[in-house]
Amino acid sequence: MRISEHPILDLKRSSPVKFTFDGTEISAFDNETIAVALHAAGIRTLSHSVNKHRPRGLYCAIGNCSSCVMIVDGEANVKTCITLVQDGMVVESQKGKGNLQ
Repeated sequence: MRISEHPILDLKRSSPVKFTFDGTEISAFDNETIAVALHAAGIRTLSHSVNKHRPRGLYCAIGNCSSCVMIVDGEANVKTCITLVQDGMVVESQKGKGNLQ
């Protein structure tokens, strides 16, 4: 199931793209957020709480919380609910607070 409306972003989908998530190729559409593409692919756990390591999923979808932070193309703490997917992008699960570089 794909999310068709977003309160902040205009999700006018166009051409299909592919990116990798933890080594698995994921299909998405141009102008779609990373979190939306992962949700459509059946991936519901986007991160884990820092202290108790409980799973976190798509929550606010507008960038206000930190439930969707991941490592995107080597950059930690990226909010995937507001970051548009790009062809060839590499997305990785983030364990803990992530490293700031």
